[in-house]
Amino acid sequence: MKIAIFENIMTPGGHEVDFDRILTEELRALGHEVVFYVPEGFHFGMDYHTDVHYLPGASVSYTNARGIRKLLRSVRRERRRFGWYRALYEEAQRGAFDALIVPTSTYRYLRALRRSVLRRSPVPVIFIQHGINPSEAPKFFSAADVLAKYPNIRPVVLTFGDELFGERRANVHLMPPPAFVPRDVEHGQYAPIRSDEAITIGFFGQFRREKRLEDLLKVYLAGNYTRPVKLLVQGSTMHEEDAAEFERIISCYEGKGITFLHRGLIGAEWQRAIMQVDALLLPYSAPRYRYHWGAMLFTAIGFQKPVLTSDDMNPEVFAAYAIGETFPSGDMDALRKTLERFINEYDVRAPQWHKALSDAAAVYAPSRFAARIAAVAGGEDKDREPI
Repeated sequence: MKIAIFENIMTPGGHEVDFDRILTEELRALGHEVVFYVPEGFHFGMDYHTDVHYLPGASVSYTNARGIRKLLRSVRRERRRFGWYRALYEEAQRGAFDALIVPTSTYRYLRALRRSVLRRSPVPVIFIQHGINPSEAPKFFSAADVLAKYPNIRPVVLTFGDELFGERRANVHLMPPPAFVPRDVEHGQYAPIRSDEAITIGFFGQFRREKRLEDLLKVYLAGNYTRPVKLLVQGSTMHEEDAAEFERIISCYEGKGITFLHRGLIGAEWQRAIMQVDALLLPYSAPRYRYHWGAMLFTAIGFQKPVLTSDDMNPEVFAAYAIGETFPSGDMDALRKTLERFINEYDVRAPQWHKALSDAAAVYAPSRFAARIAAVAGGEDKDREPI
């Protein structure tokens, strides 16, 4: 098949870039041709080495928009979306591709589709939702129900069960998300670390002042560790005030068994940074992680790194695979105790964690994910339970 990907989220890095790479490279490996459709003026965070077609109308950003300005931009974005949908429909009509994938969508995309000619697409259109929380579910199901009479509109939800909040729909497809794997760097088999060698724990992500990084560093420094350990903290910043705060934290804590990296990472540099640590620390606490898959958790799985995270991070994964430790979300004292146990028992427990990581990586392999997407596009998804 010739599969088109419509991407309109403009980001220089991050997991959206790598998710598109999974689709592109793994679908190609299955023998499909992949092309991109993007708004005019779109800048890619990575070269996917494939043809790119530009649609009339530039993307509309919410960055730094507040109040009435944000509302006006929202209206403009919706109008642009209708224009892109019409252009994609016309491309489908003339046979430019055999299937279309929208890799990062929300119920708003489906809601707009109800009033767009694209709903009558002559080829399958796959809208991938990266999770649905309880407040979004009624809106999603409402949009999906209206679109049920259009057989080529095929919503996909990335999740871990065979139903959503106790409901099923015949026109909605459920599937687990893919792991992010190293693609540009060498990676070998797990090898134990000597107990007199320091293990390196990595904390990665975009830094914002409200993320309470300093509280995490204080918890780490308060721990009583019986084996050598180091902490690597990587943070990218988008705003001057965040950058200034991150630099203040670096000046206070660097050299206390903590190393900082203040810049964004992408491609091979990002992969090397993940590969150089022994385990990942993901102390994020937010209810949404119970419903949206954690990209850093699936980086840990793909890169085979034991993980310490809050218990609201995709609990279904930890119920199936003992890939690390969890602590009660938001409980900093519990985090300190769990961090101590994770580090002090690392040498004994790492072999079991790595066995579980290997098992999880096989189940969440990018190749299996791409095969599921291709099956939905080709109408061959016969073995699944309808939701």
